[in-house]
Amino acid sequence: MTRLSTTLRGLATAFAAVLAVTAVPATAQARPEPRAPEDFVALRAVDPTIIEEMRYATVHNFVGERVDGYAQPLCILTRPAAKALHRAQTRLLRQGYSLKVYDCYRPQRAVDHFVRWAEDLDDQRMKAEFYPEVDKTRLFADGYIAEKSGHSRGSTVDLTLVRLPAKPTRPYHPGQPLVSCFAPQDERFPDNSVDMGTGYDCFDTRSHTLDPRIQGNRHANRMLLKDTLEDVGLVNLPEEWWHFTYKPEAHPDTYFDFPVSAASLAGRR
Repeated sequence: MTRLSTTLRGLATAFAAVLAVTAVPATAQARPEPRAPEDFVALRAVDPTIIEEMRYATVHNFVGERVDGYAQPLCILTRPAAKALHRAQTRLLRQGYSLKVYDCYRPQRAVDHFVRWAEDLDDQRMKAEFYPEVDKTRLFADGYIAEKSGHSRGSTVDLTLVRLPAKPTRPYHPGQPLVSCFAPQDERFPDNSVDMGTGYDCFDTRSHTLDPRIQGNRHANRMLLKDTLEDVGLVNLPEEWWHFTYKPEAHPDTYFDFPVSAASLAGRR
């Protein structure tokens, strides 16, 4: 073997050794995603008839992009909360309605995404639909955005009612004209739900469950949702007609951060 060949072979061996050394820390630093506790389930495993339209797994939400932590459009809840929704759904189906969930368990990383978005005052791409009359500088002070969410504890759900047979919802296309979330139902973004007076995630006092401006059928629809869910143990947040928490909560003091995905529940029955 020539001296040049010996030198090149030595350099190649040294380079391979460097790669091996540097690769070890990268592998060691890779951490698996956290998993859901055993008492968390996919809602569809408890009641597949409940409609799921997981808004934060899409770009049609107040942020305007898919939210961190939503790997799949899947409703995950603690088992007691999911069973309570099943009991409510059984009653509603007999009346010609179905529940439709917009959001269920929400990882802390998604809440952190909301906080970063709220602090970016230049990003107002979805204002015309979701917060047309609220200055973005007021989102924290007015309670629309917070650093912690009850959704992260796993027993809180955002939902509405759909009259059966359910009609398909037209897909949202980024860049399309936006209409205020409290415009008349036939003017705002089409949703196959009944008229609740505002759309989902409407940052406005009209979203308060008992807002006096919401009358007639719209008020009756809110009361049907509220009364049915409260009968099975889900308590309404007065500021949001769509927001309910099953009581007592299984994890009242824990804010989880596992992703919204089937993998977080792998092996669960």
